[in-house]
Amino acid sequence: MTQALDGIRILDLTRLGPGPFASMILADMGAEVIKVEETQMRGGLASDILTPAFGTEAELERAAAFNCLGRNKKSISLNLKLAEAKDVFYKLVATADVVFEGYRPGVCKRLGIDYETISGINPRIVYCSISGFGQDGPYRDMPGHDPNYCAVAGLIGLNRGHSSNPIPVGVPAADMSVALHAVIGILCALMARDKTQRGQYVDISFTDSALDLACFPLSQYLGNIHQDLVSPIVLNVFETKDGKFIATGVIETYFWERFCKAIGHEELIPHQFAQGEKLEEVVSTIKQTILTKTRDEGTEIMKEADMCVTPVLELDEVVNDPQLRHRNMIIEVEHPTAGKARQLGMSIKLSDTPAQFKSFCPALGEHTREILGDLGYGADEINSLQTQGAVKAK
Repeated sequence: MTQALDGIRILDLTRLGPGPFASMILADMGAEVIKVEETQMRGGLASDILTPAFGTEAELERAAAFNCLGRNKKSISLNLKLAEAKDVFYKLVATADVVFEGYRPGVCKRLGIDYETISGINPRIVYCSISGFGQDGPYRDMPGHDPNYCAVAGLIGLNRGHSSNPIPVGVPAADMSVALHAVIGILCALMARDKTQRGQYVDISFTDSALDLACFPLSQYLGNIHQDLVSPIVLNVFETKDGKFIATGVIETYFWERFCKAIGHEELIPHQFAQGEKLEEVVSTIKQTILTKTRDEGTEIMKEADMCVTPVLELDEVVNDPQLRHRNMIIEVEHPTAGKARQLGMSIKLSDTPAQFKSFCPALGEHTREILGDLGYGADEINSLQTQGAVKAK
C-alpha cells in the first residue's frame, strides 16, 4: 500500500521521548527512519525513553513489543566519536533526505555532523534540530527538561491548583509540543525543497513550542483583553459522589444554559461570567450539586442534555474506552515471542495513504549489517569496523 512518505529516508539521532515520538509519526506515514544509535546501551540516554536501561535479551525483546516510539524503524549503531563511524554516517547522509538531532547546541559541531558539514555533503538535506531554548539567544546553552521549558513559556504559571500555587502540567507539554512542531517543520522543509531544490535548517525549540500552547491567554495579555477564557465556572473538573470526576467545557452561552437546567439550578444562568464572591458562590453550588451523583450518573444526565461534559478517565479506562477503541487509538499487534501487544495507535487518519504498523522496535544495531551492506561495505569491512568499536552489529 502506498504511504504518504514513501521514499523519504530520515537519519534519526534523537534520544529519550520527544524526538523519537516525532520520528515515530513520520515512520508510521511511510518514511524510512534509521535510528543512529550509540554502540553501548545506556537506557533512554542512548535510545528512546521506552527502552529499558538494563535487562536480559528476553526482557529487552518484550519491552520492544510495547514500544511504540521505536516501531517501524531500523537501527544502526555508530560511535560517532570515531572517524571510521563518521565516514559511515557521511555516506548515509548522501542517501538521506532528513537528518534529525536533539543534542545540546554545539555538540553536533564538535562531532563534525552539524548542518554546515552535512549540507556540504548533501545540499538537499533537511536538517532538523530540537533543543531546549533554541540554537541562539541568552538561554541557548542552558540545560533543561520539560518543567523548565514549561515554566519559561508560562504554562506552569497558568496552571494553578486550589492553593493558587503554580503546579507542573500533568503531561510533558513542551516535549510533546516540540515533537509535533518538528514533524511540521520537517514536512514544510521537504515541501519547500520540491520548489527550491535545496534543503534547509529547521530550528525547533522546546520553549518556543510550549509558548505556542499559551497562544490564547498570551494574545489576550498582549491585547490587554480581560475576558477570562478559563473561568472555573465554565471550564473545570468536579468531584462526584463516588470519588471520581467529570470535566466540564460549557463555554458557549447555550451550553451554559443547558448545563444549569440539567443540574436543576436555572437561577445560575445569568452568572456565567461572575467574578469575585459571586464566582465562588456559583462554583460552590455546582460542586455541591455534582457531588450528589456518581460519575456515570452525572455524565449520562449530561449526555442526554447534549452537554460538553465527560468523565475523567484513568489509564485503565482509557485503553478500553469505546470511542478510542473504535478510532483504533489502541492497537493490538502480534509479537513473535511476547504474544499480543498493545500500543498507542495513529492519530492522523489519511483516507488514501494511511499510517501503518509494519515492524516492532528494533534491537540496538539490528540493521547495522544490512545498512552497511547497502552502502557497499563487505562482510570483512563490517567485522573490522566492529572490532575497532566504530559500529555494533548483530
